[in-house]
Amino acid sequence: MATKPPKADIDESRVRSTRPKKVAVGVPAVLHALQISQEQMGIARSVQTLLRVNQKDGFDCPGCAWPEEDKRHIAEFCENGAKAVAEEATLRRVGPEFFAEHSIDELRGHDDWWLGQQGRLTHPMILEEGATHYRPISWDDALRTIADELKTLDDPNEAVFYTSGRTSNEAAFLYQLLVRGLGTNNLPDCSNMCHESSGSALTETIGIGKGTVSIEDVHEADLLIVAGQNPGTNHPRMLSALEKAKQRGATIIAVNPLPEAGLMRFENPQTIRGVAFGGTKLADGFVQIRLGGDQALFQAIGKHLLEAEAADGGVLDHDFIAEHTSGFDAYRKAMTDAPWRDFVVATGLPEKALRRVGEAVRTSKATIVCWAMGLTQHKHSVATLRDVVNVLLLQGNIGRSGAGVCPVRGHSNVQGDRTVGIYEKPSTAFLDALDAEFAFAAPREHGFDTVQAIRAMRDGGVRFFMGMGGNFVSATPDTAVVEAGMARVGLTVQVSTKLNRSHVVTGRRALILPTLGRTDRDRRGGREQRVTVEDSMGAVHASRGRLAPPAEDLLSEVAIIARLCGLVFDSRSLSERGTGEPNRADQSPGVASRAPVAEQGDASDRDERRSTTEGADRGLPEHGAVESVDALASAGSRHPSNIPHADWAELEADYALIRGHIARVIPGFEDYDERIQKGRTFFLPNGPRDARRFATADGKARFTVNPLEYPVIPKGRLLLQTLRSHDQYNTTIYGKDDRYRGIHNGRRVVLVNAKDITALGFVEDEIVDLISEWTRADGTIEYRRAEEFRIVAYRTPRGNAAAYYPETNVLVPLDSVADVSGTPTSKSVMVRLEHRR
Repeated sequence: MATKPPKADIDESRVRSTRPKKVAVGVPAVLHALQISQEQMGIARSVQTLLRVNQKDGFDCPGCAWPEEDKRHIAEFCENGAKAVAEEATLRRVGPEFFAEHSIDELRGHDDWWLGQQGRLTHPMILEEGATHYRPISWDDALRTIADELKTLDDPNEAVFYTSGRTSNEAAFLYQLLVRGLGTNNLPDCSNMCHESSGSALTETIGIGKGTVSIEDVHEADLLIVAGQNPGTNHPRMLSALEKAKQRGATIIAVNPLPEAGLMRFENPQTIRGVAFGGTKLADGFVQIRLGGDQALFQAIGKHLLEAEAADGGVLDHDFIAEHTSGFDAYRKAMTDAPWRDFVVATGLPEKALRRVGEAVRTSKATIVCWAMGLTQHKHSVATLRDVVNVLLLQGNIGRSGAGVCPVRGHSNVQGDRTVGIYEKPSTAFLDALDAEFAFAAPREHGFDTVQAIRAMRDGGVRFFMGMGGNFVSATPDTAVVEAGMARVGLTVQVSTKLNRSHVVTGRRALILPTLGRTDRDRRGGREQRVTVEDSMGAVHASRGRLAPPAEDLLSEVAIIARLCGLVFDSRSLSERGTGEPNRADQSPGVASRAPVAEQGDASDRDERRSTTEGADRGLPEHGAVESVDALASAGSRHPSNIPHADWAELEADYALIRGHIARVIPGFEDYDERIQKGRTFFLPNGPRDARRFATADGKARFTVNPLEYPVIPKGRLLLQTLRSHDQYNTTIYGKDDRYRGIHNGRRVVLVNAKDITALGFVEDEIVDLISEWTRADGTIEYRRAEEFRIVAYRTPRGNAAAYYPETNVLVPLDSVADVSGTPTSKSVMVRLEHRR
């Protein structure tokens, strides 16, 4: 039997630290996964559920976006994937009686772990203005409340619609259609806080905002550089791919301020070697770089390659550079002029260590660079990633087997959501295709990203907020500002499976809409429905849950959005909607309604679709270009209005009809529904990978010249990075331990180099406050405080520190964002330690 939820929060007084691990996974990981599964689901349900994770006839893991091979293992999940499944498939329930027992004030006093451990939400709930408790509300009344609120807005830009990365392609596509039908592009999402820098840099340099490798490329690589990433905790199934590459002779280099067990040695629990013979050593080298020094590392690699070419030749791929790139001469001159001493200062590494990495790249026949948040959440992140691309271009490591860029996404469908339109800066080509398919005029003005949305809430410019999954309040930076801004919103709506902090820090009124999860059976229109997701490498496949839902009348995200569209759009008069006939979901479009084949990647890129539409924006029919709104109107084939036309009830009853719309709007999804039948996976177009085709401004991959940047740490200060514990996935806290780093029974710890502890006048295990210091453009300094953190001596570079989020998100200034991408700088927060009074 599953255990009952906890009655108390994490007791931070019991936290203790032990020696960090030097090996990851193995039997302990299996046992821990089974323990969590049994506690949440019970034994029989655990077996029934876990054997369907990531199977072709099963459901996609609600955890990370690491891809599966075509041939699946019977246990195609990792420890943290099992925890994610257990959290969703739990037998614990949060119904009306729970909210009757616990006031909103009491709930606000609990931590994120306690809230999440209570169980699955089962009924729509409403918190009226001034009320002390949530109360039940019917689905009809809840959705009507939302529709009525949206109709009263003076300006559609007073509404903000957030999306987490677990929303399916079908739900995300309908969601963006709802939002654009209302007249706004306010579609911030979790990508804004994670891989926005990746999309910005890659779009500019190679013309697509996503990676260029497949899982087979990882297996075939000669050299893998894993930078700013901890696969052992954040993407554990990646360790199996790295092991296979290692067994085929690959060299692996880990680049990180912290030594991570998963990149030291991997004990694969699915092999005899992993269980009984010590597993596989993965990283051949550990480059312990200072926080924010990664740009200097990749510039040093580039300089080393250029020097080696000048000395002996045979290093660069001159044919590739001449045929497929631009900007090489300017880059070569910049690196020739760059002094090695700057790279040494920025990285904290001696020149010989930098040259060792450069030599590994020089001798590699095929190189992949993988990265995650360690590279994307700095002020100069976009410049850093441009320099990653520079290094790969030098040897032609884009568009050939075993080589390329590999940004490793977090949530299981964060990339898919972007592909189908969750983006605040949509391209003209995408909007033209959407207009043609649904006979309306989508707004062209850019909307708010996550940071801009918070600023608007802070300034009183947001009257309505809707979160499609996720935990906006805990996930975002500058917690105090976010909470104050949320309180100013008139109505906040959270579509969720589990209770989290965003349900207790609300607007003046608040709605909780419980929804189906990945593991739940979704029966609509007399049949079981499937949804689809896109993994971190651009592959699309189906997902279908099989468990009985936590409540009989629980709606899917698709159903919630479809019904809301019906209430918002179909209730308007014919004159308001225009005189054109709706393009019903089961009809073929009457006009050309899809953009030309293009690199439909992560829409975090700002120019990708615009630059890849070839003749679309010029209206060239031979490219299958979408007719413009004006052209549609003048032709008389449709009369566009600001209201999208569809049969919302039919779309709710048959998700294949939604996939039909996606296929006609977005390149690469042709024959969408047929291609996902029987567990099949298909890859979306990727110009750099498929044909060395680069949809940039000049049609070539671009070398760029980027001034070297790195943080300078004042005396008496530390540069802090926020990170996850091993018992955590984003803001979802599974447990109280970070087993691999040796932290047990608590989370409020700060990891500091032992010499820094002494030099700053503190002692290990002392309880301190963390004070962040942010210097604004006008020279004034802002201070933020996170209280009661225990100092733990840890092997981190001098001047650097680390602590877990969301507890330390309060220290991240709202206005401290990456250049170009606007991503919060959660990996470079200047702090000082303060003794407790």
